[in-house]
Amino acid sequence: MKIAVAGASGAIGKSLIPLLVAAGHEVTGFTRHAANAAWLEAQGAKAAVLDIFDREAVFAAIREAEPETIIHQLTSLGERDFASNSRIRMVGTRHLVDAASAAGVRRMIAQSISWAYAPGEGPAYEEEALDLNAPAPRSGMIQGVHALETAALEMPEAVLLRYGLFYGPGTWYAKDGFMADEVRRGALPATDGVASFVHVDDAAWAALLALDWPSGAVNVVDDRPSPGGEWLSHYAALLGAPAPERVPGSARGERGASNAKARRLGWQPRFADWRDGFAATLG
Repeated sequence: MKIAVAGASGAIGKSLIPLLVAAGHEVTGFTRHAANAAWLEAQGAKAAVLDIFDREAVFAAIREAEPETIIHQLTSLGERDFASNSRIRMVGTRHLVDAASAAGVRRMIAQSISWAYAPGEGPAYEEEALDLNAPAPRSGMIQGVHALETAALEMPEAVLLRYGLFYGPGTWYAKDGFMADEVRRGALPATDGVASFVHVDDAAWAALLALDWPSGAVNVVDDRPSPGGEWLSHYAALLGAPAPERVPGSARGERGASNAKARRLGWQPRFADWRDGFAATLG
């Protein structure tokens, strides 16, 4: 089918574009930076350079690409620009949905997150509510996620991929990433908060499979939600960094998520356990 990927040169896009092309799809990749166009074309995709906040440019790009499905993987997390990331979720998603609706596109697959659920016991499931009553500063993130998901669900068909924390090439948890630097300088404490991870390649694989999934939210996380006292100590050891300071307690919503639904839909991650994935990417 014809597919437009917004955020085609990001951490997920770098894994996803080759998968889509190899599967025989006609892919147009949207990217902010002209320098990424050559990479997209080398993968066998078309490239469209645009600013997601330019509403008319988004409409024009979708009219030209004529996609049957839009895959929304846009973030500003690589630059740690949280304000821009929230704006992408709110404004950028609105532009994509409105342009898609005007062009008759039926389906959207959108990147969301798995740590936006309301507090509760044990790993979160998709039917549970988002943390809409969260206090600031968490409330800003939740509002952005809620706006993204609400807009995407206006489409006739929409799959919300609630990803875990990304690790692998191009992510914060890569050997040369932001979190690795924080751990090396002893700035990240190990708490009781539970996190769910997913390797970027497994996240991209889920986006490919989601072309055939029913509408709704799906947690895309590995099998092992773990407290910081476990995963961070392991991560630091693989980096050769000092053991992190242990600090009791956890932040609101740090409960991890269940991947039972993704498993039922046929997703089988290469790295079902972050310990194996960390070893492969950091060891």
